[in-house]
Amino acid sequence: MITTEQVKALRDKTGISIMQCKKALEDAGGDETKALALLRQKGTEISAKKQSRTLGSGVVEAYIHTGSKIGVMVELLCETDFVARNEAFKVLAADIAMHIAAMNPVSIKGDSEEGAALLAQPFIKDPSQTVGALIEQTIQKFGEKIEVGRFIRYAVLE
Repeated sequence: MITTEQVKALRDKTGISIMQCKKALEDAGGDETKALALLRQKGTEISAKKQSRTLGSGVVEAYIHTGSKIGVMVELLCETDFVARNEAFKVLAADIAMHIAAMNPVSIKGDSEEGAALLAQPFIKDPSQTVGALIEQTIQKFGEKIEVGRFIRYAVLE
């Protein structure tokens, strides 16, 4: 039997809907770790289905590191203005900009150099997942295609 406390705890960790959390817990037999794995797998499947959708909105987020020696601008795209104005989407854009400042990726994806592609790098705030997995989790949360359009990183005399 799945309790409301288990569902609430999983929802607090993931931000995903109550029904999706409940279903994942039921499928995992009440095991939170297995439920998280199921939700990640489901997020990857949802993300793959949404890849053909058109992106019509988004935000440009800027980040200047303490000391003003490193600055980043990142374009995070989504399908609708509703998602682009959402606070969680804006936080994602800010987190990705901060990650770019710290990790200095050379491309968004598909780079042959190990660790150089943004989406393949471990996320600085949670190294247990990649930036790509973080975006997939957000796609699952909002039900819209989300992707990094482009980014630029400036550093003084680097």
